[in-house]
Amino acid sequence: MTEQSAVEDGGVREPSVVTQASSSGPDAHTAKTRPLRIAIVGAGPAGIYAADALMKSDAEVSIDLYERMPAPFGLIRYGVAPDHPRIKGIITALHKVLDKPQVRLLGNIDYGTDITLDDLRAFYDAVIFSTGANADRALPIPGIDLDGSYGAADFVSWYDGHPDVPRTWPLEAEKVAVLGVGNVALDVARVLAKTGDELLPTEIPPNVYKGLVANKAVEVHVFGRRGPAQAKFTPLELRELDHSPTIEVIVDPEDIDYDEGSEAARRHSKQVDMVANTLEQWAIRDAGDRPHKLFLHFFESPAEILGENGKVVGLRTERTELDGTGNVKGTGVFKDWDVQAVYRAVGYLSQNLTNLPFDDQAGTVPNEAGRVLIDENADGAARYLPATYVTGWIKRGPVGLIGHTKGDANETIACLLDDAPGFTPAERPDPEAVIEFLEGKGIPFTTWAGWYRLDAHERSLGEPEGRERVKVVEREDMLRASEPHKV
Repeated sequence: MTEQSAVEDGGVREPSVVTQASSSGPDAHTAKTRPLRIAIVGAGPAGIYAADALMKSDAEVSIDLYERMPAPFGLIRYGVAPDHPRIKGIITALHKVLDKPQVRLLGNIDYGTDITLDDLRAFYDAVIFSTGANADRALPIPGIDLDGSYGAADFVSWYDGHPDVPRTWPLEAEKVAVLGVGNVALDVARVLAKTGDELLPTEIPPNVYKGLVANKAVEVHVFGRRGPAQAKFTPLELRELDHSPTIEVIVDPEDIDYDEGSEAARRHSKQVDMVANTLEQWAIRDAGDRPHKLFLHFFESPAEILGENGKVVGLRTERTELDGTGNVKGTGVFKDWDVQAVYRAVGYLSQNLTNLPFDDQAGTVPNEAGRVLIDENADGAARYLPATYVTGWIKRGPVGLIGHTKGDANETIACLLDDAPGFTPAERPDPEAVIEFLEGKGIPFTTWAGWYRLDAHERSLGEPEGRERVKVVEREDMLRASEPHKV
């Protein structure tokens, strides 16, 4: 058994509290109980769902959610396309969690710089990391470093008004390639193909609108190396491409092909079948006259980004074919495409976290069911980092939709609560102790009350234009509107 083995009593988990000796007064040697103090690093959906799971358990908890940005919600705020109000509606549910008295938001705090794991251990009984994934996964093909070759995550951060990226984006290319057939690829392609005026009713900030108005793209080509049955689009996201009055979606009938593995995938997944049906319908319809063309190409594997004088001038792909299992093999037939910019949307990658083990290949913190795994003893028994957990994409990798993080959080929290009786109590568990620490370091941290002030400010910016909000981009402006430290 390890130091974090599950502790059960007849299969029923008892409410988790921490017992500590009182340090002063007439009862200095009597034991008293207090809520379990938990720090969650990362206030996106994964972290907020973990907080929710803790509060829905039988445990008495006190939770601090740490966030590197001045505002919460992670990829919902900085990773979802602005023309997706349905997905952004998830914020309403997350709001309800953060409104709970057991949760406190501490924003504009960078883990590893402003506060360390040792610091957190002094103030909390356990720490959960839910830092997500916000970098682009590498694509090792020739020409990937040319001027005009971009990562989708960087572009998404720009159009979502992330304060830590440049305020301008080069949109000079008339023909653009997007590599990947997931929802991020669709977001990137759709934003590139839409006009600035189409996106103006959303929350995009003025610098993004100005950039999109100047966008010269009239053709966007999305490339997938496998077939329609292997595309990772969700049906709703795919159909939304066709809703724009300025975008003509085009699918080549020759790209509609299935093998035995593909047909099996369609039979076993309604979602796969719906995507395939939509693509089939688009492949047989007559071309329309909308001004911007968005091509969805299948069975084209990116082989090289072509360049001249250090700039992108084209993309070379190899034609693939199905092998019977749903996978593909190369045919040795190559084609060059006339494009002046290439965006790779081949997956997100998590960042290494200070003082935690990290799997560079998987882009995750090694773990078992959320317990951070150090290594194995000589006898093969797992060794875990005490009272340290992960959830969300830093735990499982950037796969699945936002809803999948709920099950992920539930698994991690179940492990934490099972381990709680064996935790070493925090030295300074008083909730005010960490506030004194942050103030002593001069960190202008934001709060949940500060988010309400920033939210009201952004809404006031949008009101004169009939928009729900206009997102504030500059970090200093966000801090000014949030009024750091004020609760």
